Amino acid sequence: MTERVVITGMGTINPIGHTVQETWQHALEGLSGTGPITLFDASRLKVHIAAEVKDFDPTQHINRKEARRMSRFEQLALVAAQEAIAQAGISADEEDPYRIAIIVASAIGGLERLEENILIAQERDPTRISPFIIPMMMANGASSLIAMRYNFRGPSFSPVSACASGNDAIGVAWHLIRSGAADVAITGGSESTITYTGVGAFDRLGALSRRNDDWSMTPQPFDKNRDGLVMGEGAGILVLESESHAKARGATILAELAAYSATADAYHVTAPHPEGESGAKAIRLALETAGVALDQVDYINAHGTATQLNDVAETVAIKRALGEHAYHVPISSTKSMTGHMMGATGALEAILCVQAIREHVVPPTIHYQTPDPECDLDYVPNQAREHPVEVAISNAFGFGGHNAILVFRAYR
Repeated sequence: MTERVVITGMGTINPIGHTVQETWQHALEGLSGTGPITLFDASRLKVHIAAEVKDFDPTQHINRKEARRMSRFEQLALVAAQEAIAQAGISADEEDPYRIAIIVASAIGGLERLEENILIAQERDPTRISPFIIPMMMANGASSLIAMRYNFRGPSFSPVSACASGNDAIGVAWHLIRSGAADVAITGGSESTITYTGVGAFDRLGALSRRNDDWSMTPQPFDKNRDGLVMGEGAGILVLESESHAKARGATILAELAAYSATADAYHVTAPHPEGESGAKAIRLALETAGVALDQVDYINAHGTATQLNDVAETVAIKRALGEHAYHVPISSTKSMTGHMMGATGALEAILCVQAIREHVVPPTIHYQTPDPECDLDYVPNQAREHPVEVAISNAFGFGGHNAILVFRAYR
């Protein structure tokens, strides 16, 4: 018999909160995480804004010596994992550690540490490169550090699928539990790419908002005047369990992860397919797997990057997938508040879907001012909305044409 997969713990640190509860409260308030870049001197770039994690001191959570040997995305992942694991009450002392998987994604890894050491090698002395640079930059660093901290010894790796990485990590964890290969999975994503190279490279792609003097009103997902995404950073971690395992240990079940599906556009390395065919197929496949009818979808947390191409393509995909019901579903892009956290963004948005199910409130798309005729759905503009949510979808669409969909359901 295929196991149901349930969620028993969640943790996050991101531009609008250092915990799940703080993040949820600020999301309902429509708090913007966008502001001037402080992590490095961005004066020579054309983009001076980002959505940074504020007031983060890793030594409040991690031994100072260990923190120095980690990159920022690894530090953020450990903080989010600490909250999620504490809520779930999972311990290797009470469980078979080989039955606990750790699947935590990062699209890019420790970019700031790589930058630092390239400069050391080129401008000073290549023999001064840090001996820790490889574990600090590798994308699987967060998974391995969480495993070591908690003595979890099951499958441990990191899917990489650009901005779909967080959803794909959660989806792989879902498969491991459904198949019986694991009882528990620590899963999600972490990212910190607000660096000279990271911001400069995404700007060269034409992906970033350049509203340096009007940053309080950007990004603007689905708005006619949107001009690009705002780079964010942070981590989101969920604890998944088989239903039987969670019930046997008396865990509090927050919601069910009912389905995951993934498809590829096979179209372009950065642009989404304008007809949204593969994105729509992924949504349909996920709903079929979950046994959810189209008109049972109550909320969609959109990918909603605020780029011209993505928002139109996603709107098309949702309409192709849900038909007429697409016009009756509240849809929000919480990236309007958190910025785009790249490989971590799907994990945070999964958490927000669970919160919407538990509290029957959907967060807004802030900064929404001017409707776009090509984006003609209900994007929950500017104000949170009370709305009964039994089923929620989280969309993630990544560079390379990756489409990854998660379906969450109230646990009954």
